[in-house]
Amino acid sequence: MLNHPTTSTTIRGIPVTVINTRPDIDTSAVLARLERVLALLERAVPHYYRHLRRDFAMIRVQRYACRGAYFPHEHACMVELTFAVNPDFSDAQVAASVVHEAMHARLHRLGFPLEMSDRARQERFCRRAEIELGMAVPGGGPVIERALYILENADDVDVAPVIDERLAAARVAQVDKAALADPAWLRRAAKYSRE
Repeated sequence: MLNHPTTSTTIRGIPVTVINTRPDIDTSAVLARLERVLALLERAVPHYYRHLRRDFAMIRVQRYACRGAYFPHEHACMVELTFAVNPDFSDAQVAASVVHEAMHARLHRLGFPLEMSDRARQERFCRRAEIELGMAVPGGGPVIERALYILENADDVDVAPVIDERLAAARVAQVDKAALADPAWLRRAAKYSRE
């Protein structure tokens, strides 16, 4: 089994663990992004921020098949590693994922069931929190647009899809293998050699 670098720290009073399985990703960039995201949430939606500090035992950053997830048995918010550092996504978009999972944590702490039969309703609740965040931050348009699109166009199955964990893990591994076979620095160097 591979031993991947794991970094644990505390950001704004919240324990954070980064499991960095990608040598092409700088863990300090992940931590800097989380610092900005949590600061943004504290400023823009302080009521949600106070709840998430109580409802999350930790934030874990790791490779995964979606942007974020809430792991109820650990009271943990998961933020996907490559999403966390991708410059194509703004701090507001990463913050929307955190606030979305914070809503799941809030509902879980309040005793709402986690069964899939109630997931679509809960997902819609989480998307409304994303919209509230998007309206409160500069550059929140993409957050609002994505949440509204899902709310307006998805049926219950699409709002809360069931994820095949084995298939998802296989796809993540395939993407990682391709990324590491053709690292970003090599693509940049090749671009310069053609100029």
